Amino acid sequence: MLPKNNEMASLEFRPLTSTRWNDLEQLFGPRGACGGCWCMWWRLPRSEFLRNRGEQNRKALKKIVDSGKVPGVLAYLDSKPIGWCAFAPRNEYPTLERSRILKKVDDEPVWSVVCFFVAKEFRHKGIMAKMLQSVIDYVKQNGGKIVEGYPKDQVGKASPDPFVFTGLASSFRRVGFVEVARRSDARPIMRYRIA
Repeated sequence: MLPKNNEMASLEFRPLTSTRWNDLEQLFGPRGACGGCWCMWWRLPRSEFLRNRGEQNRKALKKIVDSGKVPGVLAYLDSKPIGWCAFAPRNEYPTLERSRILKKVDDEPVWSVVCFFVAKEFRHKGIMAKMLQSVIDYVKQNGGKIVEGYPKDQVGKASPDPFVFTGLASSFRRVGFVEVARRSDARPIMRYRIA
């Protein structure tokens, strides 16, 4: 039985560390979230990412986690991992800078939110906005001042879930992000400034 929306209030969020690696594997399943990506899309040159899809991308993310870096946060409901949000200082995502649409707005140091994955049965329940709030809290605790995201702005017809892996602009707005640049109709750059 699926939880009701008010039961989502019991969600817990934990940084991905090596002790939680098995939870991420459980959530992502044998496909590595989507087509063997293992959240390496923004970290690797496109040709390397494609060559590494599947097991090599899994090993690359595991190496990051084992190094002690926290590449994202897991959402749990009743101790079961149901969601994932990837974030890190922007310089850890070189693919962003190679993008004509998502290149830097300015030289301010930002933490970038680049990917969401929610288990199918828990989608469309507001989990994305709650994960964003947990990212803001984590960045604040670690001395960051700006959280930046690159969500899809649903203009007209809604996109299938796999095509909104960078998040939805409506969820970012709900948490207090504001648009700071837009170089494409459907892809704003949004920021949250931590007081």
